[in-house]
Amino acid sequence: MSRRMLAASLVLTASVLAEPAAQQAPVFRSATQTVPMYVTVVDPNGHLLTDLTRDDFEILDNGRRQPVTLFDSGIQPISVVVMLDMSGSMTGNIPVLRSAAVQMFTRLLPADKARVGNFGDRITISPRFTNDQNELIRALYLDLQPGGPTPLWGAVNAAMSALSPVAGRRVVLVMSDGRDTSAMGFGMNRPGVTLKEVSQRAQTEEFMVYAIGMRSRGGPTGGSSAGSAGPAYGNPGGGGGTYGGYGSSSGRYRPSGGGGDEPDPGLRELALESGGGYFELVGTNDLGETFARVAEELHRQFLLGFAAPENDGRLHRVEVKVHVPGLTVRSRQSYVAPGK
Repeated sequence: MSRRMLAASLVLTASVLAEPAAQQAPVFRSATQTVPMYVTVVDPNGHLLTDLTRDDFEILDNGRRQPVTLFDSGIQPISVVVMLDMSGSMTGNIPVLRSAAVQMFTRLLPADKARVGNFGDRITISPRFTNDQNELIRALYLDLQPGGPTPLWGAVNAAMSALSPVAGRRVVLVMSDGRDTSAMGFGMNRPGVTLKEVSQRAQTEEFMVYAIGMRSRGGPTGGSSAGSAGPAYGNPGGGGGTYGGYGSSSGRYRPSGGGGDEPDPGLRELALESGGGYFELVGTNDLGETFARVAEELHRQFLLGFAAPENDGRLHRVEVKVHVPGLTVRSRQSYVAPGK
């Protein structure tokens, strides 16, 4: 056979093989669309539960019960971008913030990967995802510079963009002591990203957001004052929750007293809508423990899944329940169904 005939034969063969694959791909995706649900369960004392079974869970999509088609109680790898508020109001707390964030990086498992960033005068994120603790800590101490306003939602949006190419569970962990200032025009030449925009990204692109809100008095505080409350976790029902060893306090947004900055109430809203968690602190004494708690939660979540009942391209409300009384369940509260 001549080279020309051989080449023509190979092209024809390749075309025949490629055509069925191209035709089958859309059918495969639409027929097997699974909605993943990463679920955190805690008892009345705030202790994480990890020994539940598939039969303990129930999933509701727009109020209709759905069969649980996927269940995994093992440790799932995470990809996380840690975004730290280093605006002017945080100046006195930055040494404690850096030390506390290390608690997150030292708890990364071999399959995990992370980047670290900050926001203030600029929004910066370390250049690559890595599991190298030394690289992450070096960036935390040497590359992140304090000062400036608080472009909070712009920072969350930048973290989501950094996570976009990554497969699997994608988490934004953001810590801030103030309200977003971009809408006020502080330090901005154009309108900033809004809470609504990052909320929509979390829904459509399946990002999970964890948030730590901290009241800051600015200046060299170095710690919390006597009698300060530990982290407050707001559960999906709006009530308070208590973690073992964390101190009890209301999960509702609390206005600050005695001056100083207060965390943006949108942090709690975004975290709970996306299935993450929200912790509110007064002072910095519990900051390292809170970063460690986030790492523990992420490594001990249940993975559930169900087949999307409609391919209507619309927003669906979704709820996970457990059949064991007294437990608190936290998971994403919505998703956008695939289109036809």
